Amino acid sequence: MKLIIMLKINRVLIAWMLVGAAFAQGPGPNGRAGMRMGAGPGVRFLGAQPARPEPLVTGAPFSADAVTERSQLLPNGNKIEQVSTTRMYRDSQGRTRREPALNVLGSTVPGGSVPQLAFIADPVAGLSYVLDLANHTATKSTLRQPPNRPNRAPRARANSANVRTESLGRQLISGVPADGNRTTVTIPAGQIGNAQDIQIVTETWYSPDLQLTVLTKRSDPRSGESVFQLNNLSRAEPPSTLFEAPGDFQVTEQTRGARMRSRAPGPTQ
Repeated sequence: MKLIIMLKINRVLIAWMLVGAAFAQGPGPNGRAGMRMGAGPGVRFLGAQPARPEPLVTGAPFSADAVTERSQLLPNGNKIEQVSTTRMYRDSQGRTRREPALNVLGSTVPGGSVPQLAFIADPVAGLSYVLDLANHTATKSTLRQPPNRPNRAPRARANSANVRTESLGRQLISGVPADGNRTTVTIPAGQIGNAQDIQIVTETWYSPDLQLTVLTKRSDPRSGESVFQLNNLSRAEPPSTLFEAPGDFQVTEQTRGARMRSRAPGPTQ
C-alpha cells in the first residue's frame, strides 16, 4: 500500500509516502492529533517544493521565531491546545529561509520523528532549496519569479451592516513599530442555523519597516482562538551561509520535464 500525504506548512508543500504500513488517526503527544503506524518501512520523505512565491523585500533583514498558538474549548469542558513554530530568516537581498518544526504527524512515526527541513528561496540566483538537515541532502529547483509589488498591509474589509473595522493606531510589537486594525464580522442569528449572533474578531498588526505582519489574533466561537506572532525578533543581518546548500550536502536538481540529477557532496563553486 502506498499513500502520498501532501501538507502545506508556511506556504510550503511537503510530501511523505507511507509504504506498507497500517496506520490510524489517533492522538499524538500532549493529546495532539497524530498518526500511529504499525510494522513496515514506515514513513519516507519524498520531497517538498515552495508554494506561491512571495513578493521580494530587500533592505529589511531579520530573523525571528514565528509562533502560532491555537486553542479550542469543547462543549464537554475539554480543551485542545496546539503550538507550532517556524524559524524565519531574511537577508538584505531578499533571500529567505524557513525551518518549520514539522510535528504534524506526532512523534509516533517508526524510526523517529519526521524530517528536519529547511526551505531556502534565493531570488538573487533564481533558485530554491529544500534541505534535509538530518540526512545532509537537498533538492534544488528554479525559483518562480516573485511578484514585483512589495508586501502590503492586509486590507481591512469594507464596513457594512455585518462588518465593522477600526484602527488600533501604531504600537511597538515584538520591538518594531506596527499598525493595527481590528475587524469584527457578525453572522446574524438564523443565517447558518445559529440561535444567536456570532462574532468573529480578527486583530492584525503590520510592520511597514519589515513589510510583514508581526501579530495576528483571531477569535471565532466556532473554531476557537488563534494567535500568530513573531518572537525573538532580530533585525541584524543573518549569516550568508544560511541561504545556500552546505558543501557536504548531496544535491538533487529538479527541472520541469526532466529527471532529477544528483550532485555528490563536494565543495561549492
